[in-house]
Amino acid sequence: MGPAGAGKTTFCNALISHLRNNRRSCFYVNLDPAADDFQYEPDIDIKELISLEDVMEEMKLGPNGGLIYCFEFLLQNLDFLTEPLDDVDESQLIIIDMPGQIELYTHIPILPSLVQTLSRGSLNINLCAAYLLEATFIVDRPKFFAGTLSAMSAMLMLEMPHVNIMSKMDLINPTVSRRELKRFIHADVALIDDDPDPSHHSQRGEDKSTDPSSSSNVMGGTSFHKLNKAVAQLIDDFSMVSFLQLDAQDEDSVGGILSYIDDAIQFHEAQEPREPNDELDNDEMMGDND
Repeated sequence: MGPAGAGKTTFCNALISHLRNNRRSCFYVNLDPAADDFQYEPDIDIKELISLEDVMEEMKLGPNGGLIYCFEFLLQNLDFLTEPLDDVDESQLIIIDMPGQIELYTHIPILPSLVQTLSRGSLNINLCAAYLLEATFIVDRPKFFAGTLSAMSAMLMLEMPHVNIMSKMDLINPTVSRRELKRFIHADVALIDDDPDPSHHSQRGEDKSTDPSSSSNVMGGTSFHKLNKAVAQLIDDFSMVSFLQLDAQDEDSVGGILSYIDDAIQFHEAQEPREPNDELDNDEMMGDND
């Protein structure tokens, strides 16, 4: 999950490809009612239950209101999701692709209800939230801290194992030094004071009584700088958010992220013990099938 454009579906596709290359099975769930094109066909697609386009047309709602309606409808028809998941083997990794409206993750109690349904009762699925934030956010430091705050809000809201991921690293690696990047990976509050964009700082000689609601001061000046500093300090005080680096085109990068997810959901501990000859027998069977 994560904001729009963070690369969630691309990451899901990369995970599925990596799992197949390593002879691991998975179960792909699309919960984005606006998604159209898929590289891999979902095993469950929410659009077979309800689509955002139909809701917006019939209910006369905008995209955000329509999306919330879709999830409320899903909660009223949970059998659509829970019955197929009940048949999923423990050896399969369930990949759930979420929409990009961050309201769902930060302050609307819809997803917590869904998380409780999936993680308790007969399903008892070990869940991990993978929150993606686009690496290009670091170009605009206030935007980066706003995105980091949304990740922290999701962690507090969902109360489940959580992995924060800085996606699209291939777009910034040639231009950002490792030393500077490390400060973003661990959300260094001093980044606000070191911001090279002068419009984000208080201007020399600026009247501190300047009206912060003035349109000319909303995205700059003393008030804006104080707000960003307070947000960064809040994130630093909680000390909850740090990022893993993802390049979805790099097999090793995807595998590294997957290892953190496996640890969070205790995947390997939940697997049935295997006899030493099991793997050999499986390889021989696959060879016979070939």
